[in-house]
Amino acid sequence: MSVRVLLVDDQPLMLLGLGILIGDTDDLEVVGEAGDGGEAVRLVRELRPDVVVMDIRMPGMDGIEATRQATAEPDPPKVLVLTTFDDDEYVYGALRAGASGFLLKSMALDAILDAIRVVAAGDALIAPSVTRRLIADFAGTSAAPAAPAPDTEPAADSRLITGITDREREVLALVGQGLSNGEIAERLVISVATAKTHVARLFAKLEARDRVHLAIIAYENGLTPGRR
Repeated sequence: MSVRVLLVDDQPLMLLGLGILIGDTDDLEVVGEAGDGGEAVRLVRELRPDVVVMDIRMPGMDGIEATRQATAEPDPPKVLVLTTFDDDEYVYGALRAGASGFLLKSMALDAILDAIRVVAAGDALIAPSVTRRLIADFAGTSAAPAAPAPDTEPAADSRLITGITDREREVLALVGQGLSNGEIAERLVISVATAKTHVARLFAKLEARDRVHLAIIAYENGLTPGRR
């Protein structure tokens, strides 16, 4: 069955372009279009799409509030935020509102299509550049980390990571780089289902809330570039 997609953007050319792009695929289907957040919420209730591709800055109700209302619906759709504005306030707002993904309109068209498929499958996806900034923010990299005091107990995340397998450690490192399950599968030459299983086990073993939390744990344990 095709993934049913609702497109939300106040720019008609963007709606047209995405509609044509999705129309050329066999597994995705545009079921509706909206030009503002209020209309998007109405169409979510009426059309019950699988995925909403949501702009942020729109007249009337913005994409963050529309995401909050859409994801509060019974059997809610997945929301993929697609915006021109790479701004921390928008990133945090969208994720807090329940978005499953955050991408920039400057990304390759194929990457946008793949992102729709990823969030439809129940995974989360954030643009790598945004993931790196979120990690830096949450991990407090604006200042050099202080040296641990003698006999200080290691951080909780450092203790937790000792309980994972070598393969799970590899997967965790790739999550830390912002890779999707499909990209992890390709990198490690495994199936997407196997990659998804490894990520699910990491969620359970590391008690992670989401992929961003996994990425922070990877960073804190020296598994991603920039922290050794």
